[in-house]
Amino acid sequence: MKFIDEAAVEALAGPGGDGIVSWRREKYLPNGGPDGGNGGDGGAVVLVASSDENTLLPYSYNPRLIAEPGKPGGANLMAGACGKDKIFPVPVGTQVFFDGKIVADLNKENSRWVAARGGRGGRGNASYKSPSCQAPDYARPGQPGEGFRFRLVLKSMADVGVVGLPNAGKSTLISAISAATPKVADYPFTTIKPSLGVVDVGDEQNFVIADIPGLVPGAHQGRGLGIRFLKHLERTAVLAHLVDASSLQFQGGDSTLEAEVQRTREELVQIENELEQFSKDLCQKNRLIVFSKADQTLVQEVYEKLAPEFEKQGFQCLLVSSVSGEGLKTFKEKIYEMIQHARNNDSIKETDIRQEALVNSGVMA
Repeated sequence: MKFIDEAAVEALAGPGGDGIVSWRREKYLPNGGPDGGNGGDGGAVVLVASSDENTLLPYSYNPRLIAEPGKPGGANLMAGACGKDKIFPVPVGTQVFFDGKIVADLNKENSRWVAARGGRGGRGNASYKSPSCQAPDYARPGQPGEGFRFRLVLKSMADVGVVGLPNAGKSTLISAISAATPKVADYPFTTIKPSLGVVDVGDEQNFVIADIPGLVPGAHQGRGLGIRFLKHLERTAVLAHLVDASSLQFQGGDSTLEAEVQRTREELVQIENELEQFSKDLCQKNRLIVFSKADQTLVQEVYEKLAPEFEKQGFQCLLVSSVSGEGLKTFKEKIYEMIQHARNNDSIKETDIRQEALVNSGVMA
């Protein structure tokens, strides 16, 4: 299935049914009076987050979201049926934008948001009867339903995002530690959509990891594929920066230790710059630098040279091999620990903000 993470849609709620003018006519009731019923209310357009959905593709083909109209009233005081609300499932993590501002964030399973409310049904002439007006000969039409144009944006709901240059081994790593089956090949941009995998840590503990398409210099300005998917990193708690310290050897270039150390150092600076240019908040997330292909001697030597340097800058470093399995258990445990730490800090910050707001409002002394 094609992956679509943005779509422009038009939500059109159902109009209300018309009230009618009707008169009660029976043989022995010459003065039967008005008996026109009210129209039914129109149906609403409702978006519901569902884990069964993973793309906004259906809305790129069918962007008009239309609910049922209400039915008109009938004689004998019969009210018209209300139009049914139309439920549209969207992937968990979908955000809704109106005029460039976010109006809804469906980030939990079964979370609902009414995109457009149905119009109210019109009143029939029976509802206007009064002591001073015994025979009203008018009714009201139903009100139109709401209509809005929105932009849907899907942001993956992952605990950790794996970033790096193309061919760094991100897809191979995810396929080695989870049941995800991303496409793997020896050419750039093998990954053309975020791949999500659930990683089992043990003791019924797990986390969701996302493979983000490779970034290239200038990604935040539209180069390569990365700019389309950087937004999928915004919900993550931890970023795993995967570096391949054997790229020069793979490309047939100078693969001396000094050359690989310098290239790997420059790669980290490139990726950090792209993250910062896209959003400074991304650079505030906890990050783990992961050296892939630990089964190669050159990679091990580069790791020994650079790990102390990166750790002095505040990064944590690991050496792993998706082929031999070296370091993968430690990687999963370390990532889970960092995720828990990040979530706890976020919870503390939210509590502090809430308490500060209460104090400022005078609720708390």
